[in-house]
Amino acid sequence: MKMLLRLSREAIRYRGLYVVAIMSTLMLTVINLAAPKVLSAMTGIVSGGVDSEGMNRILRLTAILVGLYLGRILFRFLSNYLAHKAAWYLVGDLRTRTYDKLERMHIGYFHDKQTGDLMSRIVNDTRDFELLYAHMIPETITNVVTFLGVLIVLLTINWKLALITCAPIPLIFLSGIIFSKQVRPFFKASQKKMGELNGKLQDNLSGLQEIQSFGREGYETEKVNERNFEHIRAMLKALKISAIFHPSVEFISSIGTILVVAFGGYLAWKDNFSVEDVVAFLLYLGLFYAPITGLANLLENMQQSLAGAERVMAVLDAPCEIKDKEGAIELKDVKGGISFEHVSFSYEKGGEILDDISFKCEPGQMLALVGPTGVGKTTMTKLISRFYEPTKGHIFIDDHDLSDVTIESLRQNISPVLQDTFLFNGTIAENIGYAVPEAKKEDIIEAAKAANIHKDIMLMPDGYDTLVGERGLRLSGGHK
Repeated sequence: MKMLLRLSREAIRYRGLYVVAIMSTLMLTVINLAAPKVLSAMTGIVSGGVDSEGMNRILRLTAILVGLYLGRILFRFLSNYLAHKAAWYLVGDLRTRTYDKLERMHIGYFHDKQTGDLMSRIVNDTRDFELLYAHMIPETITNVVTFLGVLIVLLTINWKLALITCAPIPLIFLSGIIFSKQVRPFFKASQKKMGELNGKLQDNLSGLQEIQSFGREGYETEKVNERNFEHIRAMLKALKISAIFHPSVEFISSIGTILVVAFGGYLAWKDNFSVEDVVAFLLYLGLFYAPITGLANLLENMQQSLAGAERVMAVLDAPCEIKDKEGAIELKDVKGGISFEHVSFSYEKGGEILDDISFKCEPGQMLALVGPTGVGKTTMTKLISRFYEPTKGHIFIDDHDLSDVTIESLRQNISPVLQDTFLFNGTIAENIGYAVPEAKKEDIIEAAKAANIHKDIMLMPDGYDTLVGERGLRLSGGHK
């Protein structure tokens, strides 16, 4: 319930669409409740013998029935389409928010995460919200209102028979509670395995050249197959429980029908139960158990949606350890002086990478950090950009403590040239001008000339509009 309430708060921005969809759903339910009443009235007229007055009444009731069925088309459209529209807009919002949150997380958050799994949370797990908001909420309202409406009608027809009809309901609700507790862990495991499969696929497709170079195609196919069937086995465990639950609900409902038919026959024999009432009761009986069976089906979708919601909310609720503190200032007129004062750092508790580092680099001075692999040279550059925070000590730029300035203004004044060249799947011009969105074509050309690559670019098929491919795969290592 806590998760459902939170998800309801997420959806409130689309309350206008939901209100119209829910009102349409209620009107649809009213029509569904009214139609059997009209049919039973027509049956009563026919069973009593049809004269001219009776024929006129049948024609009027036929017109009403046609109007009800036309109304059902309209309200079903409004209910379905508007609920789906609101749900998919919500899915879109949550995808953007989840991505935006990941984009702003500190680099340490990703140390034990797979890119494919995070992509699965953004794309696959958020998609399950559509089940919740476009199907479950409207259909739950429809089923509950239909159930209550039919129950009232049945009580007015024959209260004894109505109570017999309700006998199986406690058993159905009890089985629903047991089902919910049993099935959600398997849906959650299934979605986790799907994330792991996506992670493996993303790794392998990114490293396809290495896989082929070392002749590991068969090995990697086997690993993908293993992850693939781990997901399938987890899903099948959930579906196995569902395959037991749904027939059980149908069986319990059919017991109720048997009781009604048996007791109804007894009442018809003892209490002179009219044909009109028998027809009405049997018509409404189908409407009575349909919502209960429908709610049982929705219960499965709910468990799947909530399992996905937990994975998405785990991202949205993750603490952002590196953020602007209150009152942080904009870093302006940077000269470039950098100083470390007694800086220590470790990725995890214990095992420090840097221990009590102090030095000063004057503006315009070139400083080389020299040492064997793994002693923290690259880590020091990441500390300057605040991708990580020092566990002890302070870092200054022009006498400004990095913790006192905004992250955006700090990084706007740092131009890293990384040892691992990454290019976006766009044009050469887009990649050169990436950090300066307002750069004009001539600015980009000037930068390329300064880097002594303008002539090479002009020899490419489309010059500055040449597509570089994913991670620059269409370029040589030197060009990248």
